[in-house]
Amino acid sequence: MNSAPGRSTATAPVMSLEDADYVIAAAARAPSVHNTQPWQFRASGQAVELLADPGRMLRRIDPDGREMLISCGAALFGVRLALRRLGYLSAAELFPDPAQRWLLARVRLCGSAPATREETELITALPHRHTHRGPFSPSDVSGRLLAALCADAETEGAELAEITDPKLVAGLSAVVDRAAADQRADPRIAAELRRWVQPTCSFARDGIPARARVGDTAPAAGQAASGASSQLASGAAAPAQPRFAQRDFGEPGAEEAGGSAPAATAVLSTAADTPADWLRAGQALNRLLLRAATRWVFASLQSQPLESPAHRAEVRDLLGLAGYPQLLLQFGRANVAAATPRRPPAELRPGCEYFGAGEDQR
Repeated sequence: MNSAPGRSTATAPVMSLEDADYVIAAAARAPSVHNTQPWQFRASGQAVELLADPGRMLRRIDPDGREMLISCGAALFGVRLALRRLGYLSAAELFPDPAQRWLLARVRLCGSAPATREETELITALPHRHTHRGPFSPSDVSGRLLAALCADAETEGAELAEITDPKLVAGLSAVVDRAAADQRADPRIAAELRRWVQPTCSFARDGIPARARVGDTAPAAGQAASGASSQLASGAAAPAQPRFAQRDFGEPGAEEAGGSAPAATAVLSTAADTPADWLRAGQALNRLLLRAATRWVFASLQSQPLESPAHRAEVRDLLGLAGYPQLLLQFGRANVAAATPRRPPAELRPGCEYFGAGEDQR
């Protein structure tokens, strides 16, 4: 999505402050680890810069910043998509200035062209895309959609592979359980996670809201209750795939078991394991999640076994991956959840956040 079909203008366009606000707000809708929203932005008339916010890094479970950069990669795709919504063509450069450690990407405007039908569909899904933590509704996900999600990941330099062998899915579920137990036994990790869980009636614009903790909410209409039989509406047996245990955010009892089985399980991986690969994984993640949301399919994201080098190696060996696993995903249909709170654009722009046409923010 660095460019789009259609005729571009001869000279690069100039983005208004209003457009910059829209781009930042749209990018901030990206998924992030524990809704930490670990990003900042700088905008000019001709570029948008994405920076990591190290103050929002989870140093116990993510000491290398891998998940922080995956989150920021998701925001980078949001920048690119929002620019297309406004009719801008752009080119993204990763780590454009080695002297600025936390500057992750610079997206420059390079022309104009109307958004394609496909891009418009992704943009339309932006408001209702959400990470799903509750039980899935009893329904299938088409093979055609899963193939499209795999193509999305490939477009962004990553790989999404569906895991269809029930033994492998069961093996992954066991690794998830062991990783969760290890984290639960570490009081420092538990304390870090609890800091990002917001209390009931909190007005915080980040972190995990109380209503998003699965164990605190009743299943929405049309969803299976905890412990319910995982039968399809027709009475046929659901796919024999266990649902991965959901993270308890350092508060045992917050996770919920049961519900309908996921329709598909997959792993998102990259060929290498560098910071650039983490950004690519994040861009792939946001792109494919939005694609799924265009068909009202949502994903449960599982990162616990990938936050431990030992368990991550287990996952890689179990699946026989040539590359490096970045996230485990389970897809299914579900009711739309309320939007997770997001910080306003003004809070995401450090210092002098906007530069007029012709000025450079470097």
